[in-house]
Amino acid sequence: MTIETWALYVGTVLLFMCTPGPSHLLMLSVSTSNGFKRSLATAAGDLTANAIQIVLAGLGLAAALNASKYGFTIIKWLGVSYLVWLGARQIINSFKAHGSATPAKRASLKALWARGFITSAANPKAVVFFAALFPQFLSSTHSLFPQILVLGFSYIVIDGIFLGAYGKGGSLSLIHISEPTRRYAIS
Repeated sequence: MTIETWALYVGTVLLFMCTPGPSHLLMLSVSTSNGFKRSLATAAGDLTANAIQIVLAGLGLAAALNASKYGFTIIKWLGVSYLVWLGARQIINSFKAHGSATPAKRASLKALWARGFITSAANPKAVVFFAALFPQFLSSTHSLFPQILVLGFSYIVIDGIFLGAYGKGGSLSLIHISEPTRRYAIS
């Protein structure tokens, strides 16, 4: 994989991350009710599930490539179709308002990790997303697993940054909301 291909992949992932998903909204909710530091357990659970999904998608791609010389091409075009559909749906959904999350009581770190893991793992579209996204940036002339490792690691880092930003944003918004309104009073 060339650096240009990797940069295009990173740009594509950043584009998809612009619209918040269930994991991002969960981070907002958890950070407002449990604080930023504790919300990092939720992010860790989410990223753990993502890593498992990436491995499953990678194994599926390897199996398809080994099963048929046309399998990789077929998966690549099915992936293109899925990504176009997903992008169109995200654009349409971006015009709809997201409901506000109700703050929950303070939970244990294990429970926060589990919430992040379950939220991500319960999304069956994630494996399909990775299986559709990765082939667009893989070269069938090079070893598949190192490429999937680079793409997967890059995704985890980018998603971790976005989850952290949503968590920090949620905790900062809570601080600003709870500040006394007197600083806005006219003297």
